[in-house]
Amino acid sequence: VQLQASGGGLVQPGGSLRLSCAASGVTLGHYAVGWFRQAPGKERERVSCISSAGNQDYADSVRGRFTMSRDNARNVVYLQMNGLKLDDTAVYYCATDRSKCIGANDHWGQGTLVTVSS
Repeated sequence: VQLQASGGGLVQPGGSLRLSCAASGVTLGHYAVGWFRQAPGKERERVSCISSAGNQDYADSVRGRFTMSRDNARNVVYLQMNGLKLDDTAVYYCATDRSKCIGANDHWGQGTLVTVSS
């Protein structure tokens, strides 16, 4: 099983990015998928999660700005990030969960760096 997170980059405050989590060896549609981030000097936190049924959950810090979606045909999960803030700067990771978002994250992507800076 391999997860590949991509789409990070440098963006100005208020800008947007779309992260992708592509999988091989696993059908993402059968699993919940979470996005996590870790900023320098901080603990990793869960940003969002989408269950296999499509139910979504977001951290308070990103709710209303970030949106997850799935493309099961492509076996990819996306994180659309709008209204980016300086505090969103972090390495972002995707990980599988069970069918629901319960924090049983068995498989992780390698991370993609998001830098929000003016």
